[in-house]
Amino acid sequence: MPYSGLNEFINVLEERGELARIKEFVDPVLEITEVADRISKAPGGGKALLFENTGTGFPLLINALGSEKRVSLALSRKNLSEIENEIESLFRLISSPQGNLREKLRLLPRLKEISSWMPKRIRGKGKCQEVVVKNPDLGMFPVLQCWPADGGRFLTLPCVHTIDPVTGSPNLGMYRMQVFSKDQTGMHWHKHKTGANHFEKYKKHGRKMPVSVSLGGDPVYSYAATAPMPENMDEYLLAGFLRKKQVRLVKCLTNDLFVPGDADIVIEGFVDPAEELAREGPFGDHTGFYSLADYYPRFHVTCITHRKDAVYPATIVGVPPMEDAYIGKATERIFLNPVRMAMIPELLDMDLPFAGVAHNLAVVKIKKSYAGQAVKVMNSLWGAGQMMFNKIMVVVDEKADIHNYRNLLKVIFSYLDPRSSLHFSIGPLDVLDHSSSKFAFGSKLGVDATLPFEEEIPAVGEELRPEKSFQDEIIKNIPFIESFYNLKNDLEIPVCIISLKKDEGFRKEKLVSQIENKGSFSFFKIIVIVDSGVDVKDLFSVVWLAGGNLEPRRDISVIDFQNGGSALLVDATIKTSASDNFQRDWPNLVTMNRKTIYAIDKKWGELKIGDYIPSPSKRFMPLVKGEGAVRRI
Repeated sequence: MPYSGLNEFINVLEERGELARIKEFVDPVLEITEVADRISKAPGGGKALLFENTGTGFPLLINALGSEKRVSLALSRKNLSEIENEIESLFRLISSPQGNLREKLRLLPRLKEISSWMPKRIRGKGKCQEVVVKNPDLGMFPVLQCWPADGGRFLTLPCVHTIDPVTGSPNLGMYRMQVFSKDQTGMHWHKHKTGANHFEKYKKHGRKMPVSVSLGGDPVYSYAATAPMPENMDEYLLAGFLRKKQVRLVKCLTNDLFVPGDADIVIEGFVDPAEELAREGPFGDHTGFYSLADYYPRFHVTCITHRKDAVYPATIVGVPPMEDAYIGKATERIFLNPVRMAMIPELLDMDLPFAGVAHNLAVVKIKKSYAGQAVKVMNSLWGAGQMMFNKIMVVVDEKADIHNYRNLLKVIFSYLDPRSSLHFSIGPLDVLDHSSSKFAFGSKLGVDATLPFEEEIPAVGEELRPEKSFQDEIIKNIPFIESFYNLKNDLEIPVCIISLKKDEGFRKEKLVSQIENKGSFSFFKIIVIVDSGVDVKDLFSVVWLAGGNLEPRRDISVIDFQNGGSALLVDATIKTSASDNFQRDWPNLVTMNRKTIYAIDKKWGELKIGDYIPSPSKRFMPLVKGEGAVRRI
């Protein structure tokens, strides 16, 4: 069912036991984040939270899409598989040849249904314009400061409307907005995004750029704003398909853009390309690290309108898993069949693990029928829309259960060869990637973990592995090493995770030399090194840190052991100028400060949201150096 506003969605969440109301005052500066972080990392994503006392006239809804169940509810489905099946059926209907007149006539009712999903511009005002604020002040809303080193308060769930000045094509995107003053914000659109493309066109034509921002309404709008839609395809068409009802748009009051009439809040304004860019950030981002301050356009607010019963929606991002992980899971399911049916027919399934924060890690299952097919799929996906940001892609064949990670690991290590399974490429990376030597550009890694065809088997034949097991005591004699975890003992996979202290005397070359000389290490296919303070048995965190901290071609190398055999050394440590000659600023991990943690600990019982949950930030505080967004040695 489509929702006519956030309040209607809130009622459904409450009926399903998916909402917790918090009547106690919780400060939008840091405190709401700390509560939401604890809840969102509960098994299954916890509950949606409605903060009714925010110190403003507006309640705040957060973690509304923070579980697979709630995302499905927001998209009006019982589960995400329903959407997969609908999209496949729709694609087959449109693409299949219609041989005779009867078959063509049979198609007409479905085409009429599809046309009914198209967004429609209507006359008059919408519910979103019940209250008009002609002297706009963003301070009227409970805008969050999410993390201690953030540059200020940020709108975190804005649906940003722009229009191409040449083609007239509208776009809906989601770009964070730092509040600079009562009527000015930043507009953080990355260079690869459509909003930035529109901005450059307005700049070229010497014109001011109209921008309108909607908040709330049907929650499907927030999802559609994040979806990787093709250029010049209206995101409200996707929203119409998902809600099975057209989106009705009304004209803004101070510019010519159109926004959903049932939105909760609308912020109208413009961006002037002739104006000097503003310093925006830092911001605790979805990678789990701060994105550092940079320069972005300034958005000028000309008018604010809202419903009489408006709810302010927000989200927080940081160390995964959080609400954005479940939104990403919906994208994985919704766009799988279009990619498969339009460009990669051998694609069977895809999984974007939460630890991979959407773009760092992807697992792909294919139906393999010829040598080199896994590499072909890697290159095809790296050229497909936002998959260009993927850093590590693992390809397996059809017998693997890619959603069962224990099973998946066994399959990968059955076929992984340190010398022949790795395929490096180079290309664009996400702007938020902090590990690459160059901004938004670096290497990618494809891992072919499919059953090799005869042509793919290395000429040297099968690699020999020592019969004896790894001897734990040998590791105690290697300097720098603090702790280790032999995964063969628990998961039966040949991986060793080592935490080490990178002091002033540390050099990776020394460590590699000592490992090569210890014959027992040849028992492993992969050796992962992480920083001191990382729990080597917390595999989720190790995978997350590896995806964030490594630049594949630089940080993954092959070790050849003196007694035969080879292994991959994966350097998942934080890089420094002293130890690694890394020249860019390295961001700190996103953690809450002790003052806020203590404040929420103290008032937890008054919030009445269940048993006490300790702060997730405490696990990662040992990795933080300094109090700011930039890591200080």
